[in-house]
Amino acid sequence: MTPLPLSLYVHLPWCVRKCPYCDFNSHSLSQGETARLDAATERDYIQALLADLDHELRAWPEIAGRPLVSIFFGGGTPSLISPEGYATFFQGLKQRLQLTPTCEITLEANPGTLETGRFQAYRQLGINRLSIGVQSFATPQLKALGRIHQGDEAIRAAEAARDAGFDNFNLDLMHGLPGQTPDAALADLEQALALKPQHLSWYQLTLEPNTEFFRKPPVLPDEDHLVAIQDAGNAFLAAAGFDNYEVSAFAQPGQEARHNLNYWQFGDYLGLGAGAHGKLTRTSKEEPGGLLIERRWKTRQPQAYLSRMLEGRDFLAGTEKVSEDQRPVEFMMNALRLRQGVEKNLYPQRTGLELEDLQSHLEVLRAQGLWTQDQDRLACSELGWRWLNRVLEAFL
Repeated sequence: MTPLPLSLYVHLPWCVRKCPYCDFNSHSLSQGETARLDAATERDYIQALLADLDHELRAWPEIAGRPLVSIFFGGGTPSLISPEGYATFFQGLKQRLQLTPTCEITLEANPGTLETGRFQAYRQLGINRLSIGVQSFATPQLKALGRIHQGDEAIRAAEAARDAGFDNFNLDLMHGLPGQTPDAALADLEQALALKPQHLSWYQLTLEPNTEFFRKPPVLPDEDHLVAIQDAGNAFLAAAGFDNYEVSAFAQPGQEARHNLNYWQFGDYLGLGAGAHGKLTRTSKEEPGGLLIERRWKTRQPQAYLSRMLEGRDFLAGTEKVSEDQRPVEFMMNALRLRQGVEKNLYPQRTGLELEDLQSHLEVLRAQGLWTQDQDRLACSELGWRWLNRVLEAFL
């Protein structure tokens, strides 16, 4: 087996204030909008991350020989961690794992001026990509979303990223917001492109369970407005040279998010931190196709996660083998998010299964106009990409 590309996801669970739409594993600091993570908690959490990695290496020793192609610091708000904290983490990480020379290292950041002053120090540490959580530039929408920044702070954050030497950054935007018109959504995109990002995440607000918005839903644009926003935004970004290469991801040529591409191409990834998830693959004669594919996830509560380190225990909350029956749909749920899909040889390489077993399903989808005619790729047609859930039902 040729080793799959290996990425690393690191979860930093704290934020200044939890947004009412957020269903991520994030926990508000108690000090209000000028909050900083206290030095002792930061120090302990960094040490816990490295202890977590040590447990992973003991459970899967073969990953020590696989260099990381990407690292993503997500949250929460990872930019609440100081540059000194990240320096300690990188020192420990590089003692345990190798990084490829072109390793993409992304850090999520919020636009508040508290964090933008750290951008230059992050860049000097080797972090080479930022993902800035703008969501909107319009004051009414930011207020409705419970964001703590203003539109002008988002503009300054992008400018600060560029000034700090980041020539690759993403702006995270949502549409279909409370009270948002198609013109307002387009104005957000126009302002975003004026800041010259290389990548945009642009996706519709959804009301997720276990969020304040789910319990007390805001009034959102109706279906006609949502379609108008989506169509106008897609056309605008295409005209500006941004390729809609994944369902909600747009990039200039060659600037696709390599970390996310590894997810979508069913690569492997380590997950460190409270609530982090990972997926790892190794050869095993006892498993379907000679491959063991295992999902691993960590305990969610930050204090419980820290306690595991003090007690010398591993950080796992659970593991699950990806069964032979699960593999086709799990592979396709990721790969078919990509507009161009993936090369067909990835399917046997990364699932251990034969593509021939799916041929009858693919022929039905082709006959319905939902599957590409390209025999070398696994990809939806343009129509199938719009009706992706319908396509995925074929692999259940």
